[in-house]
Amino acid sequence: METLQKIALVFTIVGAINWGLIGAFDINLVTLLFKESMLTNIIYILIAICGLINIGILFMHLQRDPE
Repeated sequence: METLQKIALVFTIVGAINWGLIGAFDINLVTLLFKESMLTNIIYILIAICGLINIGILFMHLQRDPE
């Protein structure tokens, strides 16, 4: 499970960097690398799923470490 969490974190970081590039320079790295194709949609969906996994990880840690 830890490997899946690390992979999800990497995808989420890539998504965050992409959003930062869009906001700062109006450059969409995913579209730049893969053009407008079905692959870009798949990448966006994977990043969204990974974000949801990370939300689950956050709440699991909050339940374990009440402070």
